[in-house]
Amino acid sequence: MVGEDLEIKEKIRILFERMGNKRENLIPILQQIQEEFGYLPPQAMVEVARFLNIPEINVYSVATFYNQFRLTPPGKHSIRVCMGTACHVKGGHITLAAWQRRLKIEPGETTPDREFDLDTVACVGCCAMAPVTVVDKKVQAKADPTRVDGILLQFQLQKEKEDKVKN
Repeated sequence: MVGEDLEIKEKIRILFERMGNKRENLIPILQQIQEEFGYLPPQAMVEVARFLNIPEINVYSVATFYNQFRLTPPGKHSIRVCMGTACHVKGGHITLAAWQRRLKIEPGETTPDREFDLDTVACVGCCAMAPVTVVDKKVQAKADPTRVDGILLQFQLQKEKEDKVKN
């Protein structure tokens, strides 16, 4: 943990050298940190507050207000369930529940092994294929609970294959 905190501090220090310490730089700084780490580590938000000389709660408030920011590390595989109108009507909420049951996490969370993260999106723009789930930026059409099981089985088989190659 200590080594990770030092790595975060060093990378953020470099970022701060490029950015001014004006309060209006808060969102661009947070965006840069998320681009670097894939999420906003708590230690990074503390460092940002110090750098900008603002209360930590202000940084946290901005980070939680905008849904572009993640507060948990991303998983190796990204699962995004569309909750747009067409997907919702066609069972998007049932698909989301299936992902939650299978992965044992809620939207906005990452599995303990950091294999998967789960979230919802407002609309993917593939309404004719509803309900839609986007897995690692690939659209999965007609993603009902059976399809969820199939997608997870593919990942499991791939992981088993990779484990055999390692051993």
